[in-house]
Amino acid sequence: MAASSTSTPLLYSCIAHTTTILTEHTTSAASTTSSLASLILPKISHSTPQKLTYTHAQNFIHYIASSPSEYPSSHSSAGGLTFLVIAPSNFGRRIPFGFLVEIRNQFLRQYDPSTTDFSQMPAYGAADFNKSLKSLMVGYGTTEGGKKDAISNAQHQIEDVRGIMTENIERVLERGERIDLLVDKTDRLGVGARDFRVRSRGLKRRMWWKNVKLMVLLGFVVVFLVYLFVGFGCGLPGWSRCVGSSK
Repeated sequence: MAASSTSTPLLYSCIAHTTTILTEHTTSAASTTSSLASLILPKISHSTPQKLTYTHAQNFIHYIASSPSEYPSSHSSAGGLTFLVIAPSNFGRRIPFGFLVEIRNQFLRQYDPSTTDFSQMPAYGAADFNKSLKSLMVGYGTTEGGKKDAISNAQHQIEDVRGIMTENIERVLERGERIDLLVDKTDRLGVGARDFRVRSRGLKRRMWWKNVKLMVLLGFVVVFLVYLFVGFGCGLPGWSRCVGSSK
């Protein structure tokens, strides 16, 4: 994963095809924001085009997801692309979305959908775009010119953004709800319950065998004690007095 210590409010960005990250850059090698991508990408649907924001702690995770319906059938693999960026919540949404529009445009210019099958690209198969990603993150996050370009990009598509985001994000934010992407607690509870059942069955089997061994050992001890007790009266080791008296 490409990383730098350059200070910019755009903390992390990646371009992925479905769940496969093709290129990425983070502004801090110690940042934990990059791990969020693996949690978010499986949640993204490409059935329709999406522009969406998730909230996590003090950060916003913004993404633009393409859909096959946006491209000719011969270019349909481009419909699985996702352009994602993470930034502090106080950085707003217009600049991050303007940045996403720009990286989408530049990426598709460099990797023409008419000649590129994105579904066949391996992980980090577009790593040569990392430098462009880094440059755009710094430019759009720190320079006035970059910020203006980002806002201009967002304004050019503002109606489209507003239509999608109002349905998916604004209504959620107005209710004051937050979408937590760290863990799915239901899944964790389910996994914990299965692990507990497996451990319980294993413990039950071990305890059963332990009891069986204890009972067998106790049986041998009882038989041995009876042998000794009777033997003392009949004469060990052949119980000659008892055997002889019976004759």
